[in-house]
Amino acid sequence: MVKAVLWDFDDTILDYSSSDRAGIMRHLAAEGLPCDEEAFARWRSVTDREFARFLAGELTFQEQRRERARAMTGAPLSDAEADAWFARYLAFFEETCTAFPDVVPALDALPHRHAILSNSSTAHQERRLASLGLRDRFEVLLCTDEIGRAKPHPSAFLAACDILGLSPEQVVYVGDKLDVDALGARDAGLHGVWLDRSGSAVPLPDGVHRITSLAELPALLQALSGEGASR
Repeated sequence: MVKAVLWDFDDTILDYSSSDRAGIMRHLAAEGLPCDEEAFARWRSVTDREFARFLAGELTFQEQRRERARAMTGAPLSDAEADAWFARYLAFFEETCTAFPDVVPALDALPHRHAILSNSSTAHQERRLASLGLRDRFEVLLCTDEIGRAKPHPSAFLAACDILGLSPEQVVYVGDKLDVDALGARDAGLHGVWLDRSGSAVPLPDGVHRITSLAELPALLQALSGEGASR
């Protein structure tokens, strides 16, 4: 029987991509820097590169932010200057942070325990969850900086199961990335659910479930629990 839902956060609960785009474009304009599509593409590329270094353990969470600030300005910013630059971006970002509209209805419809597993910083995600008014909906928030492993490594998912006191087959993981979230969860023994909001034509791997909206999640969990009970 499925007893808990383990959630990804960015682009699953939080509409991160929309907020990131709005925030960085406003920030670049305020800084007197180019704020066109090319600049946004560069920001996304820099973010992906430096965040991957954080996940690999090459940089701390704060260091990857500083490197992103230096790359975007093209200047040898001191740590304090880079921190200040990034803080100004965050102010714009957080003004536009919203949860997807299907999140609260899904949480209301699911009589399960809920927790979050995120490839991010605990303090960072605590603040964002609180700003969305959702922190009390999740009994556990577990992030890479605490467990020392990032998704899709199995130990990240298993650490969350251990904290919940549940076996992997009793836990569903819901995330927007097929490889990092759904396949990583499946390979760790959890039920991997890919939240494919775009409704892509990507073939679905064995052992992974796909939904295009969180409105589909209650029926899927009921079906999964039914399968478990029939074994």
